[in-house]
Amino acid sequence: MTKRLTCDVVVVGAGMVGAASALYAARAGLSVVLVDRGPVAGGTTGSGEGNVLVSDKEPGPELELALLSGRLWTELAAERGVGASIEFEAKGGVVVTSSGEGLAALAEFAAGQREAGVDAQPVTPSDLHELEPHLAPGTAGGVYYPQDAQVMPSLAAAQLVRLARLLGADLRTGWTVTAMLRTADGGIRGVRTDRGEIHAPYVVNAAGTWGGELAALAGVALPVLPRRGFVLVTEPLPRMVRHKVYAADYVADVASGSAALQTSPVVEGTGAGPVLIGASRERVGFDRGFSLPVMRALAAGATRLFPFLEEVRAMRAYVGFRPYLPDHLPAIGPDARVPGLFHACGHEGAGIGLAAGTGYLIAQVLSGVTPDQDLHPFRPHRFADRPPEEAP
Repeated sequence: MTKRLTCDVVVVGAGMVGAASALYAARAGLSVVLVDRGPVAGGTTGSGEGNVLVSDKEPGPELELALLSGRLWTELAAERGVGASIEFEAKGGVVVTSSGEGLAALAEFAAGQREAGVDAQPVTPSDLHELEPHLAPGTAGGVYYPQDAQVMPSLAAAQLVRLARLLGADLRTGWTVTAMLRTADGGIRGVRTDRGEIHAPYVVNAAGTWGGELAALAGVALPVLPRRGFVLVTEPLPRMVRHKVYAADYVADVASGSAALQTSPVVEGTGAGPVLIGASRERVGFDRGFSLPVMRALAAGATRLFPFLEEVRAMRAYVGFRPYLPDHLPAIGPDARVPGLFHACGHEGAGIGLAAGTGYLIAQVLSGVTPDQDLHPFRPHRFADRPPEEAP
């Protein structure tokens, strides 16, 4: 049966960013329909580690967004019943290096972050042992980031959707958007799905890795590419890894534009017991094929950081696709090419952490409020301003 819905804003994509956009739009008093061709958290969100990080971001607009988003996540977790339901842990992060040269570079990076408002505390090898007793000896030192946190992504997305629905938002899963509805002057008037039309003056593209495909339905280009990553999951353990711990070269891998395979050790415990081991990055399209070389590289990196893991069983591995944009900044805000079209995608591996801030800023603009952060660096149409190789 064909259905027709009417609302103020359609949010396409029920991952973490879409869930946050729906929640903050609903809190701003807007009527919202959240639509996804699959279930809540059925895409990249469900394959994430749940990182809410400032430690891996250099000074600039993304770090500013991370600081805003971290504060919002903390506020959400403090709401009655929310923190435990999303497994929010303000556990902090530790970045380590094994060489004096690496330590000097890490100290310089942290100094710039401190000027931007990050709490980045230098730690000596003995300090590291206090923070992480099972860390391998021989580490030159590192930096401790108390503001780093973690959520369980699927639970968190579901909880944000639940909060939005309590405010009247309408969730439609299993609805595939097939076209953008346009006004006579080219503006947005809603979407067409395989279940009927949804009429609204605003559409938010929160389709993650598939954000480019959704943008194309509106006749605009958004160069979102999938960047594949694997995560190893161990058997449940007592809490032997207290923080998110990673080697300093992880930051360089995040910032790299290479399509080739890159791995750098990232290890963190969870409240449920298993240890999560990453991180890998490679651009291979949407290939979900299992890669034994990647698994070996992840395991080798993790055991270099924490030798006790050599005796621990890996129970499973999962794969996901980070939505990558060429300049490593997400697309957030109105698209100047199509009135009424907004984008909230392209966050790469930081979507969980940046979701709260993204949704909050999107809701401010939808409500006619000057956003708390300048969205110009995130403008979705920036790639049309100049050739791709010169994109900002």
